[in-house]
Amino acid sequence: MEHLLPVILLIDDDEDTLEFMRYSLEKEGYKIYSTENGTVGIKLALKFFPDIIVIDNMNQEIDGIKTCRELRSMKPFQNTFIVMLTAHSSDQIQSTAFDAGFDAFISKPIRSRLFLCRINALLKRRTISKSSRHLTIFESMVIDSEAYIVEKDNQKINLSKKELQLLMFLISKPGKVFNRDEIMSHVWGQTEICGDRTIDVHVKKLRDKIGTNHIKTIKGIGYFFLA
Repeated sequence: MEHLLPVILLIDDDEDTLEFMRYSLEKEGYKIYSTENGTVGIKLALKFFPDIIVIDNMNQEIDGIKTCRELRSMKPFQNTFIVMLTAHSSDQIQSTAFDAGFDAFISKPIRSRLFLCRINALLKRRTISKSSRHLTIFESMVIDSEAYIVEKDNQKINLSKKELQLLMFLISKPGKVFNRDEIMSHVWGQTEICGDRTIDVHVKKLRDKIGTNHIKTIKGIGYFFLA
């Protein structure tokens, strides 16, 4: 689900720079994940959905431009702030970087105070952006509660209003078993008249759309969302 603490992912093949950034940001109270490899960085992004991703342009195996382009092609990262670390900030590099989807630049060698100011400024903008959106991110699933759309593994899934309400209720506490009365009361309310099989039918429809591995049944009790 959404992070309680800001999460920042660092991708840089220079171990000293990586450690310097991690130390500076952890002192500010941020949750940090880091790697020296762009390919691993993309996997970490898909696992932890960071608020900001900082990428060194000259990374080995997959460079910063390619890493950014790949991240931007994925729905969960279309609004994520992605920052380029670069020792060469020519007009051509900046133009290519902006085209790839970078939001900002931080020059090397990194100066601690300026680095933190830039990250803090981006996080403030990110907070404002989140407050006006209706997206919920859970692992590989992105839920747009206004459009009644779920995107899973870059595939768009259309849900009915009740299907979305049921999914949001189960996801609100992953791993918690909700009994049938709780589900009925929260999703359908006390005023709607529903048959005994209403919940089962909607769960089946959800499973058909989002996959069978997410919503689990506890026989005779209810359902839970697998975290």
